[in-house]
Amino acid sequence: MSHDAHHEHLIQEVKELFDPILTNSPQAMYIYLDDTHKICNQKFADLLGYTSIDEWASNESALDDVVDSDQNKVVETYIKTSQGLEASTITVMVKNKSGDPIKINMIMTPFPYQGEIFAVHFISKI
Repeated sequence: MSHDAHHEHLIQEVKELFDPILTNSPQAMYIYLDDTHKICNQKFADLLGYTSIDEWASNESALDDVVDSDQNKVVETYIKTSQGLEASTITVMVKNKSGDPIKINMIMTPFPYQGEIFAVHFISKI
């Protein structure tokens, strides 16, 4: 199995594992392995103005939704989560599909699965 096919398989398994939370959480959320392998709940897609989960997941980069001035903060937090295995809470500005800014609190926590570290994000609009 190729590396990409392996990651596709893993994100589908994680989606099934997290389905009760993705479906029922009152918070917007997404789970990130890499820019190709990510999933979100409908609340997150709605927050950013996407019509579906799949529309958001097809973005080339999750950072496209973060305002330029906050992208380094998100990357640094992701590194702390994925490599340092440390959960963090940050306040950043994201932008919806139309480009309008939205201030959010983001809780980012590591989740190990099948030898990979996923970053689980819980989002609350401020």
